[in-house]
Amino acid sequence: MHFKWKLVALAGTMLHALTCAHAQQQPAVSSEPLRFSAQDAISYALTHQYDIRNAKLDELNQLAVNREVSGLALPQVSATGLFQHNPIIQKQLVDISNFDPSAPKGTTVPIAFGLAYNALGQVDVNQTLFDPSVLVALQARKTLEDLARKGVERSEVEIKAAVYKAYFNVLAADKALGILDSNRVRLNTMLAETREIYKNGLVEKLDVDRLVVQVNNLESQLTRLKQVRETGIAALKFQIGMPVKQPLILTDTLGNNALKADIQEQDAFTYQNRIEYQLLETQRQALEYDLKRYRLQGLPSLYLFGQGGASRATGKFDYFSSQSWYGYVSYGLNLKVPIFTGFQRLRKVDQALIKVRQADIDMEQLRGAIDLEQVNSATTLRNNISTLENEEENIGLAEEVWKTTMIKYREGVGSSVEVINAETALLMAQNNYFTALFNVIVARVDYLKAYGKL
Repeated sequence: MHFKWKLVALAGTMLHALTCAHAQQQPAVSSEPLRFSAQDAISYALTHQYDIRNAKLDELNQLAVNREVSGLALPQVSATGLFQHNPIIQKQLVDISNFDPSAPKGTTVPIAFGLAYNALGQVDVNQTLFDPSVLVALQARKTLEDLARKGVERSEVEIKAAVYKAYFNVLAADKALGILDSNRVRLNTMLAETREIYKNGLVEKLDVDRLVVQVNNLESQLTRLKQVRETGIAALKFQIGMPVKQPLILTDTLGNNALKADIQEQDAFTYQNRIEYQLLETQRQALEYDLKRYRLQGLPSLYLFGQGGASRATGKFDYFSSQSWYGYVSYGLNLKVPIFTGFQRLRKVDQALIKVRQADIDMEQLRGAIDLEQVNSATTLRNNISTLENEEENIGLAEEVWKTTMIKYREGVGSSVEVINAETALLMAQNNYFTALFNVIVARVDYLKAYGKL
């Protein structure tokens, strides 16, 4: 009875977990915008993102499978009820001389064995005392649970990397929009001044037209960048499992110092810091249990069985009268000793051993891949940071050139061509800076992932 209530409690827990998962499946869309930092986006994704939800359901499924395996070590009880009616009872010829010495030898008569009505109630109990397969399955439960849990953790790492890239991609677009908007204000101011100068006859109409072309090009660039930003915010919502129609405001800011922080060699790194390596280690342990299971299948298995019941046979249907039922009870041990299985068990042992060796090779390959990934990510990040610093310096120089050119132009010692060239150079420096900034964002996420820091 106590075990029954445990099963009820387990079923309730599983039902609650599945209900929560279903409730998280369709987050409600609010008219009020949500304000998310990068960490808020990560927390939201770890609850609502599609791959994460599937991985968590896989973990729940593995827990259910493990409890199923645990049931193999518990008594197996079943009940059988039988009612049989024989309208025509089969008869057999019997030599009556075996029962009546006075009858001539070879005299046969048909005799019906059995009665018209038969009823039987029986309870069977079976208990595994020793079974190598069940023993190994019980030992492997924790390893299989770890395997499912590490599958969730691996999905979380992949999602964190994708969310960080998507989040900071939008921040990079916001920063670019801010700079380009400042450019537009500056160019529009310059265009207005040039038109006034043109009205006074001090510049040609060509100078005004050049600035108009420059302003129009900048407006087109701003429009394209806004579209990129809208696509980026939609991609971020999809990455974290948020409805695309949900308004979202990003609260973090993009600072170059933050992107350059914590860039050093990870001396304390071990391969176990990487979830991929932990996953392979756990998979290898599961394969070792599989190998152990096949090796132990050569041992005997011992089971305890018992049964009890009552039966009654009668020539007429009178089961509601107080007639006697005849009970019976039996129990015993069942020993199975494998003697020869056509070498199938040995071949299964060979196959399982090969899989363990393959897992060793996979782990060795992964160690080499991690080493290469760390070298590449660190080199790429340093190079991108150096490029970003150079582009920052170039923007400063381009702004100084533009300011000097504007001063000369306003004092009448410079031409509009020089101003357009300076503006074009500044826009090119800014575009190069945006590209370098995005490359640093991606490289930093890849670097942290390579060292197991996500």
